[in-house]
Amino acid sequence: MKENGLLLILSGPSGVGKGTVVDELIRRNENITVSVSMTTRAPRAGEVEGESYYFVTREDFLSRMAKGELLEHSNHFENYYGTPKAPLSKAMSSGKDVILEIDVNGAFAVKEKMPDSVLIMIAPPSLSDLRDRLKGRNTETAEVIEERIGRAKFELGKAHRYDYVVINDDIEEATIAVETIIAAERLKTSRRRALICNLLEDTKND
Repeated sequence: MKENGLLLILSGPSGVGKGTVVDELIRRNENITVSVSMTTRAPRAGEVEGESYYFVTREDFLSRMAKGELLEHSNHFENYYGTPKAPLSKAMSSGKDVILEIDVNGAFAVKEKMPDSVLIMIAPPSLSDLRDRLKGRNTETAEVIEERIGRAKFELGKAHRYDYVVINDDIEEATIAVETIIAAERLKTSRRRALICNLLEDTKND
């Protein structure tokens, strides 16, 4: 019997390297895919429908939301963003492990609806290290960087509600840590009930 894939929810402060870890996981593991979000904002240059986002109208988004077709949703700068259920469920049913990169509020909303999902917080070695990374990007003002640090403190303050915390001090080590989590989760008794039932049936036939 083919086992369903895992839903891995990755969160972490801006600048911590979540995207790089996810890219490395995808590169190394054919069985891992990424959940694509839905948005009402217009596509930007280079973005691809169904890969970057699912681009829909505001009316379509609100209709899907009312029908319960989204696991979670939020509103940023007058645009809606959300996680559609159907593609995610289809991938997991095929045995694929799905990564959902999302903030802490979205993570808790999904966990409530899908208790078997695995929450992983990607954290920096320290806030000073995170500040240095943000400065090194040369894309934000000092004021924006401090706003991001403030947000990071809020997000990291929720880490105790996550199943795992992975420190991203080295991409290779962080990637291996997440792969180890996936392997351990797959071996949990709670996920192997069908296998255990089959083994018990076999013993009855001996």
